[in-house]
Amino acid sequence: MCEFFVSADPILYESRTRTVRIRGVSTSIRMENFMWDTLAALAAEEGVTTNALIAQFHDEILRHRGDVQNFASFLRVTCLRYLRRKLDAAEGHQPGGPIDGALGGSLDGHLLDGTGPAFPQSTH
Repeated sequence: MCEFFVSADPILYESRTRTVRIRGVSTSIRMENFMWDTLAALAAEEGVTTNALIAQFHDEILRHRGDVQNFASFLRVTCLRYLRRKLDAAEGHQPGGPIDGALGGSLDGHLLDGTGPAFPQSTH
């Protein structure tokens, strides 16, 4: 099992800093290339740019939580939740299982609520 993980291309876990404009303010976000690639895939499914998606996530998390202590960590968890939902959909599982709930519930009425094109609608 470890061979699969340790044989990953180092470029995937190399960090990259990008500048994103959120509410007219430029901010730098540093994450691994794999996370940036995952955000780009999510943005493409939503029909927006990666920067627009990040700005939307920022606005929605502020509306929902009032503050975000570590936005880069939030984005990483968002990427993992996105990948988990894709896996669940491919395997025919419904979103909202134990791992989904453990990673923090959904934001009602927004992109993060799990109803966009990247997130299959739950039937329960």
